[in-house]
Formats: sequence, C-alpha cells, structure tokens
Amino acid sequence: MATILVVDDELGIRALLSEILSDEGHTVELAEDAAQARSVRELLRPDLVLLDIWMPDVDGITLLKEWGASGQLTMPVIMMSGHGTIDTAVEATKYGATAFLEKPITLLKLLRAVEQALVKPGLRALAGSSLRDVNGAIGEPAGNGLQNHVPPILPSGPQAEQSFDLDRPLREARDAFEKSYFEFHLAKEGGSMTRVAEKTGLERTHLYRKLKQLGVDLTRNKRGVA
Repeated sequence: MATILVVDDELGIRALLSEILSDEGHTVELAEDAAQARSVRELLRPDLVLLDIWMPDVDGITLLKEWGASGQLTMPVIMMSGHGTIDTAVEATKYGATAFLEKPITLLKLLRAVEQALVKPGLRALAGSSLRDVNGAIGEPAGNGLQNHVPPILPSGPQAEQSFDLDRPLREARDAFEKSYFEFHLAKEGGSMTRVAEKTGLERTHLYRKLKQLGVDLTRNKRGVA
C-alpha cells in the first residue's frame, strides 16, 4: 500500500478522500493549501498526490509547475477540480499530471485512477503492450509460440458455496448465513468496508452495525499497510 497526500482546501473533500483511501489500506496525509503540501511532500515523500486545482493563495497548477521546475515531481500527481475544462486537463497533463478527476468524484473513478497511478514502472514494462489505459484491462502478454505447462493457481480465499445447518431456529440459521455472507465479501474485497458496502448495497453505518451485531472480525481481512 502507498502513502498518499490529499491537497484540497475543502475539509469535507479531504475527509471523504481520506476515509476511502484509508479504507483501501493506504496511509493518507492531508494538506489544505500549497504551503502545507510543500511541507508534507518534503518531509514524507508521498507515493502519490491528489491535488486540487482551485485553492486560495497558490493554485494546484502553479504548485504542479513549481514541483516540476525544481525537480520535485518525483511522484505521480492526480489533479482534481469541480470547475475543470478540457483545456485545464490538457494543461495539467502538459505539466506532469498523471490524471485529471472532475468533482464530484465517483468512487469507481477515484480508485481506478489511484490504482493506475501507482502501477510501478517495472510492472508497466512487464505488461508490455497488454497494459491498456485506465478504462481498459491488463491482458495476457503475447506468447512466443512455446507452451508452458504451469498448473493454474487456484484461489485460496473464501468459497462462494457453503453448507449450513438448517435444523435450527430460523433466527440462528439466518444469522449464520449473514455472517458467512459478509465474511465472504470482506475477504473478497480485502477488508475494504467501502467496497463491501457498495457490493452489498448497504449504507456504511448500517453495515458497521450489522457486522458488529453478527460478531464479524473486521481486522482479519484488513489489508496491511506497506
């Protein structure tokens, strides 16, 4: 997992992005203006920066240019704006931005952009021509005509099909099923409450209460922070 710096003058945006990214296992640092962003970038050398364009004092594009001119643009930067245009996005890319996200930012676009930005150069080279853009997928690299007889790696995670003892009171049987159901999705999503809430169609607060009621261990499948 990565250290991500979120730079935005809106408290609500910082809090929301911090919650989502922390839930994905990342370490999140926050800054509300360019001055704080400079300090955090110098001190912690984040792996990725989410940078708002419209900020008081120094805007995001100016800060991006500054980092580029001083040789400090050593990490991918994703620009964010609620008033962005095509020209703004092109300008941000011209000065070194990896991607541009328009507010309000959807969960899917955020996670996809972050995942794409954090792909290591070595992995890009390994993937070769099979690595597609942010809306595509990583396919199998072209073969050389030789067949490698390597047995497939089977998933060792939770099994979608399970058996339950139905010779019990309805409430107990239902609780047992629901506990297994949520444990399955937590393991499948790496402990991400955000993804499980989206997958199961439950509001996060309701989901937390439900898991606590069922006695589900929320720490067992939580992704570690590298």
